[in-house]
Amino acid sequence: MRRRLLWALPPVALLALFFLYPLALVVQQSVRPDRGGTSLQPYADVFASEAFRNALWTTVWLALAATAGCLVLGFLLALVIAFVPFPGAKTVARFIDVYLSFPSFLITLALLFIYGTTGIIGSFPFLTTSWGVLLAEVTYFTPFVMRPLLAAFSQLDTAQLEAASSLGARAPRIVRRIILPEALPALAAGGSLVLVLCLNEFGIVLFTGAKGVTTLPMLVYSKAILESDYPGACVVAVVNVLISVGLYGLYRVVSRRAGA
Repeated sequence: MRRRLLWALPPVALLALFFLYPLALVVQQSVRPDRGGTSLQPYADVFASEAFRNALWTTVWLALAATAGCLVLGFLLALVIAFVPFPGAKTVARFIDVYLSFPSFLITLALLFIYGTTGIIGSFPFLTTSWGVLLAEVTYFTPFVMRPLLAAFSQLDTAQLEAASSLGARAPRIVRRIILPEALPALAAGGSLVLVLCLNEFGIVLFTGAKGVTTLPMLVYSKAILESDYPGACVVAVVNVLISVGLYGLYRVVSRRAGA
């Protein structure tokens, strides 16, 4: 037992030093008003501001809409790659793994080069609105749904599909009755990951230059860098962390009950 504790001590110490300690500093700063002392007034000021309420609403609806779009598009694309034979299907599947390593702002810049004011196709003003942010998030995060789906589809017993097809079942029915139930755990895993990532996405919103689109991460940046309101920035950051952790905890509970 002691030997196990000794082996566990270094990673726990590193976790505390590089993650828990900075997080504790953020929480501490959130209750330290500029006038000194310790107070919850920064929380009251932030919660009472219209900017925070608008940022919270924008963050939530963008994250939910992007997650829904990624689930639908990712499921359809994964179906095509996994079950529709075409030249280069394996190459496309491997490219998805590489795509996951791309930074989010790179995809946003690519969309701007294509649809921006000086884009290849032409100028599309919606790119600088919340719909442009939504398009960029769905474009970037869809492979995060496809990856677990492709892994789940690779484990699917094709004999079931062949039997259903031989009995006269058409493709939509096979997808609805056989493939979709098997894909639900992968969809839940990919969707929960995308939801948390969208809630904390900063680069896409920043690089689209969307006017009037302020999410919680953007509000943290605005308060800390532009307004020098560090207690207010820490309050928003704490709220963002609590939402993300709460959603992750909810996902763990739901997945555990579903597994049972």
